[in-house]
Amino acid sequence: MNIEVLADKLVSWIRDEVTSGGCRGVIIGMSGGVDSSVVVVLCKRAFPDNTLGVMMPCYSNPDDKAHAKAVAEKFDIPTAEVVLNEIYSNLLAKLPDFKADALLKQLAQANLKPRLRMLTLYYIANQLRYMVAGSSNRSEVTVGYFTKYGDGGVDIMPLGNMVKGQVRELARYLDIPEAIIDKPPSAGLWEGQTDEAEMGVSYEALDGFILTGEASEEVREKIKAMMASSAHKRSMPPIPEF
Repeated sequence: MNIEVLADKLVSWIRDEVTSGGCRGVIIGMSGGVDSSVVVVLCKRAFPDNTLGVMMPCYSNPDDKAHAKAVAEKFDIPTAEVVLNEIYSNLLAKLPDFKADALLKQLAQANLKPRLRMLTLYYIANQLRYMVAGSSNRSEVTVGYFTKYGDGGVDIMPLGNMVKGQVRELARYLDIPEAIIDKPPSAGLWEGQTDEAEMGVSYEALDGFILTGEASEEVREKIKAMMASSAHKRSMPPIPEF
């Protein structure tokens, strides 16, 4: 599909989903990454007067906030900022410590950040009668690279049918700053964290497998394992038939 046509269709889709749900506009968490930048610009086109970007740093890389602000300024997007550092630290101090495996503990603590952001977005969205737009793409959804009831807790997911490479292509069409498009993708869960290092597979390889089914045996097995272990994230909780 022509990239201009795709952008227009996504804008119309966002507008239709939001209005059919009885809402007035859209709210998006702006991380400073390419995905959230693309989503917020599409939402701004769909709702020029009713789009809000929210920056929610939580011991985050200062560059992420700078990139989010650059997008907001370039596209005239109203923003709010909620600093979650103290809330995150206070919550961790109150939670029980089960002396778990160090890696599991790190992941559990990291997942608190997107879950706190989800709470923040819905608190604001409920007041404004807005929908929460998520920025997960097809590559991430396929392998479950998102936090359940965190960044996966949204009302609409405009990029959910686009792999990472396609999102970058759309970002260039929308004139997202190149520094944002080219920087290593990161969920900002801990210092130095990157998506590809955590997944153990490059987006290029993941995209290729999703679109063509082709990959090395090692990559194919890794992706299939991630898909299987994350299946619960892509469906409603199971309900017994009896």
